[in-house]
Amino acid sequence: MGRTPFVDLGECTDCESCVSLCPAVFVRNPETGLIEVKDLSEYPAEEIESAMSMCPADCIGWEES
Repeated sequence: MGRTPFVDLGECTDCESCVSLCPAVFVRNPETGLIEVKDLSEYPAEEIESAMSMCPADCIGWEES
């Protein structure tokens, strides 16, 4: 069982700090303009935790898969 990061788009302020801090995981979808999580087999937990701690909206979390 692994964990997958998510972005709560209802709370997201669109600041792009997650994209700047962890571009391997977070990306802005050019079609929708929304921040998305890339579909990866493994996620770099330390980098994601850093992005989570810097998110001003506190909208990044983990979900169990």
